[in-house]
Amino acid sequence: MNAKCEGYMHKMEKSIDVMKQDFNTIRAGRANAAVLDRITVDYYGVSTPIQQIASISTPEPRILAIQPWDGSALKLIEKAIQSSDLGINPTNDGKMIRLIFPQLTEDRRRDLTKEMRKMAEDTKIAIRNIRRDALDTFKKEQKASEITEDDLKLLEKDMQELTDKYCKVVDTEAAAKEQELLEI
Repeated sequence: MNAKCEGYMHKMEKSIDVMKQDFNTIRAGRANAAVLDRITVDYYGVSTPIQQIASISTPEPRILAIQPWDGSALKLIEKAIQSSDLGINPTNDGKMIRLIFPQLTEDRRRDLTKEMRKMAEDTKIAIRNIRRDALDTFKKEQKASEITEDDLKLLEKDMQELTDKYCKVVDTEAAAKEQELLEI
């Protein structure tokens, strides 16, 4: 692996990491604390992630229990969840909030699968854009006589191999998530 390609390799890895985080926010009928990652609470005037003001547990496969460390945050957390795009109504018993994840319908599973495939395709596009930027940079360097034509060919080959490798990773992750979504 050429040292010039390493920076681009890290960018591709970051794209994969972002995709995995996005996949975690797709709920698959079972409780997963990652669905709360994007929800923030206006806590004393500061937009704060739920994980920073409450403990989150999974007492049952389809239930998330959220217990704030400060009781005054209970209503704030409940309001933030209700106003989010999560699509689950929280139940508040005065001490903790429970999120009960309903079984997904077949239509909802298909919709989530389409959404997940779009995320995967967007990640592949990002990876290809990274390759394109790299190739443009290498061509400019070759024009400026900083690298030889042979070096350019080797760099192009390395970048294509990296692109293929990371696109396969995207396909593998997407297939695993699809399997999880379609599992009943």
